[in-house]
Amino acid sequence: MTASTILVIGAAGRFAGLVVPELARRGAVVRGLVRDDAKAAVARARGAAEIAFGDLRDRASLDAALLGVDGVFHIGPAFAPDEAELGVAMVEAAGRAEVRRFVFSSVIQATNTALANHASKIPVEAALHGSGMQYTILQPTNLMQNIGAAWPGVLAGGVFAEPFPRTARVARVDYRDVAEAAAIALTGDRLAYGSFELCADGLPDREEIAALMSAALGRPVRAEEPSFADWVAMAKPPYDSRQLALLEKVFAHYAAHGQPGNGLVARAVLGREPRSLRGFIEELAAGR
Repeated sequence: MTASTILVIGAAGRFAGLVVPELARRGAVVRGLVRDDAKAAVARARGAAEIAFGDLRDRASLDAALLGVDGVFHIGPAFAPDEAELGVAMVEAAGRAEVRRFVFSSVIQATNTALANHASKIPVEAALHGSGMQYTILQPTNLMQNIGAAWPGVLAGGVFAEPFPRTARVARVDYRDVAEAAAIALTGDRLAYGSFELCADGLPDREEIAALMSAALGRPVRAEEPSFADWVAMAKPPYDSRQLALLEKVFAHYAAHGQPGNGLVARAVLGREPRSLRGFIEELAAGR
């Protein structure tokens, strides 16, 4: 039986890059869609057997990248002004190429239209529903990898800071679990035509997360609550002023409502317990 070829959008990226080894482990031929040679090298190191050079805004490059492809993994560029249009164009390109399976990495509570990064997922989900392809929509909550990005500051200053209240309870998920779910969907039929909110168990606040960090490191870590402007100056997220304004609204939503979720769906999808926040932090502390 010939192995399926799966096109992974952004195969060198922080999140889509985690899907590549999961697919390779399952015997799929991964074709990474990247923009340049440097990113091609990263995608190959992660397990991509083939490389397609292209751009989500270039229809011809998408059509070329999709030749002979059985499945697509798509995740949109964060806070891009045309994120919805790019996602719909990817669905349409896959339809033209008669792709069989399509997995879209969306977001939990996509119908929360007050948040642009949520609302931008809705047209893509709708396009999939009418595409005729075997689709799977994954809707992860706040990602543990965001804590990983803050880890150098935790080590340097003993502080875990996010710009919303310490007591806000936010569900988290390890994107490695999302990547595994994507690989399951792209190499079999069990998750066909489903939309799945993915969370780990628990709704930790930042005080509880700091306590987990303290235990893992064997020294105190305190939770702090900087202003958004102070947090931007410290964290230096790679966004322009428009994107930062949208991100600030996300944090304001956390301040007002938290971000609830539970691990039931992830447990059913993965057939095991989802990775825990405690385990993720212990991996960080161990240098992994």
